[in-house]
Amino acid sequence: MAEVDASRAGPVFEWDTPLFRMAHTQFEQALPYAGVSDMVAERLSYPERAVIVSVPLRRDDGSIEIFPGYRVQHSTVLGPTKGGLRYDPEVSLGECAALATWMTWKCALLQLPYGGAKGGIRCDVKTLSLREVEKLTRRFTSELVREIGPQSDIPAPDMATNEQTMAWIMDTYSMLKGYAVPEIVTGKPISLGGSLFRREATGSGVVMVAEQAGRRQGFELAEKTCVVQGFGNVGGVAASELHDRGARVIAVSDVSGGFHAERGLDIPGLHAYSAEHGSLAGYDRCERITNDELLELECDFLVLAAREDQLTGANADRVHAAMVVEGANGPTTIEADEILAARGIPVIPDILANAGGVTVSYFEWVQDLGRLFWDRDEIRRKLADKMGTAFDRVYSVAAEKEITLRQAAMVAAIREVAGALEARGIYP
Repeated sequence: MAEVDASRAGPVFEWDTPLFRMAHTQFEQALPYAGVSDMVAERLSYPERAVIVSVPLRRDDGSIEIFPGYRVQHSTVLGPTKGGLRYDPEVSLGECAALATWMTWKCALLQLPYGGAKGGIRCDVKTLSLREVEKLTRRFTSELVREIGPQSDIPAPDMATNEQTMAWIMDTYSMLKGYAVPEIVTGKPISLGGSLFRREATGSGVVMVAEQAGRRQGFELAEKTCVVQGFGNVGGVAASELHDRGARVIAVSDVSGGFHAERGLDIPGLHAYSAEHGSLAGYDRCERITNDELLELECDFLVLAAREDQLTGANADRVHAAMVVEGANGPTTIEADEILAARGIPVIPDILANAGGVTVSYFEWVQDLGRLFWDRDEIRRKLADKMGTAFDRVYSVAAEKEITLRQAAMVAAIREVAGALEARGIYP
């Protein structure tokens, strides 16, 4: 992986991690094709703002524990920043910086009036009671009250956070302001101003672009074989949508491992089992396989919907998918990208494939601001239009420049932000 140039890195050392270096390298690989000025390239190389807070929690047993919390805002050129909050033992400033950077490109590619942000708390929610998670969330919100806001930075759910987490944030922020502010977060319960179709949006968007990519190759999804890594909000929804379109989902995985049936899995049955038991552990109506084995299965579409760094230089040469679709952020390393490109396996990049979530988050924000709400069919139709337009732009740039789909998506996104930054200039 390319190293960050320390002679021009500025404050990069604060978030210099492998994941941020990956995001930075993707940016630098796209720059020669983007045709932007040195000023734009330098300004967009690193986040505008990063905040680290210590979040005290009084545990149920009366003890006090301090957790580190982060919020990184990559760019405010196009508008307020937008991005998820995750609760995970691996959360770090560098991880948040990388994910915020990708969110900027994602929003720009979908032509949303946002920049990218990401944040979270380094913790293991499995060791916390529900009451402790609530107290941690409310205190974290109060620590960030000067950083977030409906016109400055709008959080959303991410890893180990959900509608309930957003409800606590919305309530805490509203209590501090003295009036209800539903537009402070997206991904809320419907009763608090959440949007219909928000939970399904990312997984549905993944399948929308996979379907369009298939049509570019001259085939439909029906009867095509699909492997889905991850069975949560993204992978689980993607698997259902693929199944509903007639595709044959031959393997899925969750935290308990992989599940394989060459004839096709019973996706509704898997969902029912997971809902009843909390995971797929113990499901015995198909073959059990490892995560490594799942990634190497022969299939038409490999959907990566778990987490980063899944395809690497060590396993990319053993991938037997006709196409890779990134439902997660950063699941394919720089080395793996190069190997897959050399083997002629196209990768639909994360900033395009999983942009359905932030797009419907934008719809939710707009609905909250106007206090006027749309039905599910209208939202799905608007999402399909946005995803389709972005998809066409990416393929057009890829054909024009003769570059990979990831590079094309980055070029289209960089140009979008660059146009606004050139017009605005550098203050003062």
